Amino acid sequence: MKLPFTQVDAFADAPFTGNPAAVMPLDAWLPDAVLQSIAAENNLSETAFIIPAGGDADYELRWFTPGTEVALCGHATLAAGHVLLSRDPGLDRVRLATRKAGILEVARAAAGYALTLPAYAPAAKPLPGTLAALGIAQADTYWHPGRYALVAVASAAQVRAVVPDFRALAAENDMLTIVTAPGEDSDIVSRVFAPAAGIDEDPVTGSAHSVLAPWWAERLGRDSFTAYQASARGGRLDCTLSGDSVIMAGRCVTVIEGQFIL
Repeated sequence: MKLPFTQVDAFADAPFTGNPAAVMPLDAWLPDAVLQSIAAENNLSETAFIIPAGGDADYELRWFTPGTEVALCGHATLAAGHVLLSRDPGLDRVRLATRKAGILEVARAAAGYALTLPAYAPAAKPLPGTLAALGIAQADTYWHPGRYALVAVASAAQVRAVVPDFRALAAENDMLTIVTAPGEDSDIVSRVFAPAAGIDEDPVTGSAHSVLAPWWAERLGRDSFTAYQASARGGRLDCTLSGDSVIMAGRCVTVIEGQFIL
């Protein structure tokens, strides 16, 4: 069996920046164990699988890390939209039905694409084990039941200085741990860790900004702001909170096209 394969750098203006994702269109779902094995073989933060859909959506979408299926992934959704819209210049948007995050949308925009994800507002909660695993003595901590931990520190320098104990952080079982602060050349800065999903540090994480956007909008006093994720690759996003959704602007670059052979 030969499956089409596209690797895309998402939230990127040039190759080797942003967050790489594999996009693999299928005619129908393969067994979950096969999808997981393909994602492990790809060894990227996420592999996005899509099949044609009916009703309110154009496609069904699922995401797998090298270790597990996840409930929401932003950058691989953006990458999937990029692949689908690049195939058909007549389309201006695609709607993607997911199993746990509802229908997501990728639309053409002046800055490349606009990605619409749900907004996940976190609530204050003590997270002493997460702070200890991050090596942070004291910070404000928040939690969303989608297994997102948010840790707010005072400065961008503190965000960059975090050196997690990834084994201890994975034991906390947070899907994503987000460390954030006011930015320097952007409104906010963050780093994102997901060792429980097989990803120590994620380069640029759309789903983390589903949590960051409502939290920061309240504190900044406005619904739109710029964001920088301070990973080794780095990535910039423009975020807008719109009701129960977060709209993120970003570009994509295709870096590999080929076939996956089973």
